[in-house]
Amino acid sequence: METKPTRLKSILNEVSDLNGAQEVLGWDQQTYMPAGGAEARGEELSTLARITHDRFTADEIGVLLQDLLPYAESLDPESDDARLIHVTHREYGKQTKVSSDWVAEFTQITSMSQEALVTARTESNFKLFQPHLERIVELRRQYADFFKPYAHVYDALLDDYEPGLKTADVQTIFDRLRTEQVALIKAIAASKPVDDSFLKVTLDEQKQWDFGVEVITRFGYDWMRGRQDKAPHPFTTSFGSDDVRITTRFLPNSGSSALFSTMHECGHALYEQGISSRLRRTLLMSGASMALHESQSRLWENLVGRSKEFWSHFYPRFQTLFPETMGKVSLDNFYKGINKVEPSLIRVESDEATYNLHVMLRMEIEIALMEGKLQVKDLPEVWNEKMREYLGITPPNDAQGVLQDIHWSGGSIGYFPTYALGNLVSVQLWEKIQEELPSLHSQIRNGDFTSLLAWLRENLHQHGAKFDPQDMVVKITGSKISPEPYLRYLKTKYSEIYNL
Repeated sequence: METKPTRLKSILNEVSDLNGAQEVLGWDQQTYMPAGGAEARGEELSTLARITHDRFTADEIGVLLQDLLPYAESLDPESDDARLIHVTHREYGKQTKVSSDWVAEFTQITSMSQEALVTARTESNFKLFQPHLERIVELRRQYADFFKPYAHVYDALLDDYEPGLKTADVQTIFDRLRTEQVALIKAIAASKPVDDSFLKVTLDEQKQWDFGVEVITRFGYDWMRGRQDKAPHPFTTSFGSDDVRITTRFLPNSGSSALFSTMHECGHALYEQGISSRLRRTLLMSGASMALHESQSRLWENLVGRSKEFWSHFYPRFQTLFPETMGKVSLDNFYKGINKVEPSLIRVESDEATYNLHVMLRMEIEIALMEGKLQVKDLPEVWNEKMREYLGITPPNDAQGVLQDIHWSGGSIGYFPTYALGNLVSVQLWEKIQEELPSLHSQIRNGDFTSLLAWLRENLHQHGAKFDPQDMVVKITGSKISPEPYLRYLKTKYSEIYNL
């Protein structure tokens, strides 16, 4: 006779499989699906989303969870079964507040809006996307209403990506970051500028692709359980820990964009590939939160990929591939070039010192939209005003401004803060890693990332979503998410580069 823990896992396995099918369709939509397939794809995804939601919110799971909660209390609180029951109970409590009709409509609307965004961006015309976003904002307000009463309307949205964190918590962290980062940027602006003209070139795509593949293979990306494709906006998706796919893109007049995109997405993928097989086909088979996930992408992209140690090893190879453009550029100048601080229009291409400001302005806009203080039709104007306020530059068009990110078209309002939080966590982890791996920098200089990946596997990756994100950060680093290590890192790095 099937036991109750086994029955719960059996249902969760089915839910996981249904989610995997949706992820496959979503991956195809952003990589190979013809534009004309958007409407049918939206219907397919909507149907699957409804079936998945109905299966997970069925009364049977509620009864099982009530019966299993006392059992969970009798187990080691950090055991797989105890954590699975508690995490499932939390998610069940959330999802049963949301109607299946809402889930189906939201899925269909966002699927269609992603194609509308591509068209609007191509024509640099926000009005083509406006009606889609208006409906998405309306639906996200409805979603927040499912969770009343709340301290803030944005809390329910943020919780989907960063469980347990509140809007006020993030605002407190961002207030501390903003003051320090603006001061640092001003100090850098007053110093001798760094030359990065040698990066503003168009390099052979295949050679860029091959070099990126070479680098992330060395990082430890498992090609037997993953692949890379092109996409307008790079992303990572997982159909299970044995099928984790990444994408990248190539930009004209940007000789390093594709490489850093590839390293960034590889960081996400390494996390997913490292989750313990014990957690397969359950709610625990994912990252603990998006901040934890972003900590991995930013760690490999920036703390490793923009370090002098990394390029001490890989730069000769890079010069060999692109001798005409990089052959006469010294390692020191190249290192400074890829770390140049300069306010820029595009978030994903921005430097480490200004990146968080891009995130902060997006969060402010999202909060205003949710509070009803900002109308979607006014977004381009408000976006440009905030770009001038935060970064001192004005986008010349919608494509390089309000239309640059894919997140709103997918309904991911509440996601953006996790990018900046991920930066903070990445350095908290990095400080701990350097403590426990004293030869880390010499290993990176030798192109050896084995110990680094093993440390991340042991301390973070294997646990998947077993632990709440703040608890996970405390467990590893000894403190909750904090801006101080990141600020120390920025000041130290850029004081050296700019002789501050």
